[in-house]
Amino acid sequence: MFKSALAVFTTLILMHAGLSPANAQTANAAKKPVAKKAVVKKPVAKKAATSRVVAKGSLNNRERLVRKTSVVKGRRNVSYQRVSAAPSVPAVPPVMTAGDIAGLNLTQDPLALRSSVALVIDQASSQVLFEKNSAVALPIASVTKLMTALVVVEARLNMEEVLSVTDEDVDREKHSSSRLRVGAQLSRDDMLHIALMSSENRAASALGRHYPGGLPAFVQAMNAKARSLGMLDTHYVDSTGLSSQNVASARDLAKLVVAAYQYPIIRQYSTDPKYQVEPSGHALQYNSSNRLTSSKEWDIGLQKTGFINEAGHCLVMYTRIEGRPIVMVFLDSKGRLSHVGDATRMRKWLVEDQPKNLTRVKMVRADQG
Repeated sequence: MFKSALAVFTTLILMHAGLSPANAQTANAAKKPVAKKAVVKKPVAKKAATSRVVAKGSLNNRERLVRKTSVVKGRRNVSYQRVSAAPSVPAVPPVMTAGDIAGLNLTQDPLALRSSVALVIDQASSQVLFEKNSAVALPIASVTKLMTALVVVEARLNMEEVLSVTDEDVDREKHSSSRLRVGAQLSRDDMLHIALMSSENRAASALGRHYPGGLPAFVQAMNAKARSLGMLDTHYVDSTGLSSQNVASARDLAKLVVAAYQYPIIRQYSTDPKYQVEPSGHALQYNSSNRLTSSKEWDIGLQKTGFINEAGHCLVMYTRIEGRPIVMVFLDSKGRLSHVGDATRMRKWLVEDQPKNLTRVKMVRADQG
């Protein structure tokens, strides 16, 4: 009886609250904790590892530590790896010429020439107009070929004789290139032409080898000719100038220029701007090694350039400046076109400045007095 009354009383209370017994059960169930749904995380793509060099710990001179950073599934990982460092390359010192070693590059002059040695002579009067370290014997590179030409011409050899380039003509001292292949054939005349005009080394070598008695006899004739011209500071060991043992002073080279100028063939071949030869039937176009031969501002009667590391850039010329025959010698010049630039500065000085004061400029090393 009591239970029935209690049930009726409870029903009345729920009805007064606006809930049915079924809704009350639902409400109670809502109060119970609901289990959370499992959230499935999508896999995170692995990021590319980044690395940078860090200074860490004690390393020898050939090792370094590299820190690598990577991110995997949202987690950042850092690791270190010891790797060998690339050996450092020492700075290459500038090549010193024989003139630099002798201290000639310390000599200053009013024209700020790039050449350590210079000599300018008025050939008509034999007056020295400009002189700078002109008595010092230095390597002369391919200026040697001017003596090579003089010996060939004075030997009165058959200029139409065909000469062959052999393996003996390949430069194994300076490893210079040549457009004349081993086996190429040219007349002595053509060999002389491109040796003087374009400083072709294999042509100059072949000229020396085909001299009666071979190259030793040819070099002997070169030195004998130098002595006969009063070139007392001069010595030759080959016909090309590739050897740094071929040496001469600017004073000696001025004598050589004057002697070689007496031969029209040397004048023409050394000053031609370009020339074509056909070794073994293949046409080759050669150009002058001196760009001034193509300049309308210059009247050049004879010229020869030269370069090896020991000699720097060299230039000798016989030219006319306002009607005056002028011999120019520049040795140990720094820069690919520096010798040409020095010749241009000298010409300007002779035309514009030198006549105003008729000054003779003589510059020598301080220790020469």
